[in-house]
Amino acid sequence: MSDFTRLLSQNRNYRYAWVGQIVSEIGDHFNNIAVLSLAIQLTHSGTVIAALMLSRAIPAVLAGPLAGILLDRFDRQRIMIASDLVRGFIALGFIAAVAYKQIWLLYILSGLLMMASPFFTSGRSAILPAIATDKELHTANSLTQTTGWLTLAVGAYFGGTSAAHFGYQVAFIFNSLSFFVSAFCIFSLRSPQGHFRAQHRSLNETKVARPWHEYREGLAYMVQTPLILGIGLIAVGWASGGGAAQVLFTLFSEIVFKRGPEGLGQLWGTAGVGLVVGAFVGNRLGKRIGFEAYKRTVFICYLLHGGAYIVFSQMGQWGWALFFMGFSRAAVAVSSLLNWSTLLQHVDDRYRGRVFSTIETMNWSTMIFSMLAAGTASQYVSIRSIGVASGLFSSSTAIFWAWANWTGRLPEPALSEDDAAVEIHGDPTG
Repeated sequence: MSDFTRLLSQNRNYRYAWVGQIVSEIGDHFNNIAVLSLAIQLTHSGTVIAALMLSRAIPAVLAGPLAGILLDRFDRQRIMIASDLVRGFIALGFIAAVAYKQIWLLYILSGLLMMASPFFTSGRSAILPAIATDKELHTANSLTQTTGWLTLAVGAYFGGTSAAHFGYQVAFIFNSLSFFVSAFCIFSLRSPQGHFRAQHRSLNETKVARPWHEYREGLAYMVQTPLILGIGLIAVGWASGGGAAQVLFTLFSEIVFKRGPEGLGQLWGTAGVGLVVGAFVGNRLGKRIGFEAYKRTVFICYLLHGGAYIVFSQMGQWGWALFFMGFSRAAVAVSSLLNWSTLLQHVDDRYRGRVFSTIETMNWSTMIFSMLAAGTASQYVSIRSIGVASGLFSSSTAIFWAWANWTGRLPEPALSEDDAAVEIHGDPTG
């Protein structure tokens, strides 16, 4: 804990970013719980929950590549502020969905909210090495992820309680205000250079924007660095079951255990607690283990994550279901934190926006199909059976990772070289 407090006391920029993260993410979870609970109360349909998840995932996938390009070309701070302001006004629109009880409003507003999201989330990852020193980077990443998962626990629990006792409007108003607070915190960041643009441009980049060319350049950089590509691909493996899990949270809480919005908040909150526990473990491990041990840890964590989720899906008692959900999330948190720290250490500043947004896009793209499959299957197959399939798919990523490691396809790359270039062959006009 001393590393975290030292970072917060000594690093002004990170402190502002951290405060903004807390407020913004708690507001996000208020919104998530309120939207999903309202939808299930109005329709009692797993298909509608899946459709809502898709209405959020598809815009995020479409916006991801553009977000990466802009974050590597323009000032990342300004883009993040714009994202917060836009989302703050969109969040107020959910109040109309409550008043008119129209599902189509939830679809549209959710889509708009998530379309603006990658410009902030990928920007936060890309900007982190600029507001933390090399020595602080692992601690900063650990605290950022721990905070995100802690706000999930707090925001989900209180979001569910708030929706149950005070109505959905309160959750949506808080969500809106949280974005404006976050925008102020990001505005307060200061750089010695006077901006937060990527410091080094690609050698073959011109002043003329060539979006497709620049995006291909980012993809080529990932392909030429097998470990970075491997981390992106295991995110895809996790998402093959993780998308279904997003839909199943609501179905387990509302239909299987009949716990209502409070139960949904408890389930998401327990998941958040598990993630926080995993983050503390990952933070300690990251300081002590070498590269080979890191890769073995990732393999073990994905096996434990999927196995615990399968057990969760078969539990008959609410308390045990919550326990195994927390255990599952703790395992995936360890691997996530270690993977993200590895990316922050090795991805070149010129490509950070594109790499992080590409991984996010790959993740969301896979989750779309997983969500759609789970929502459709819920009309014909038991929810518990879908839970087993979700756990198996999420664990499949461990098999890919182990094969790649044991066959020597995941060597440790050199630390980012600012002067290295990635050449793209083909039409020079992109």
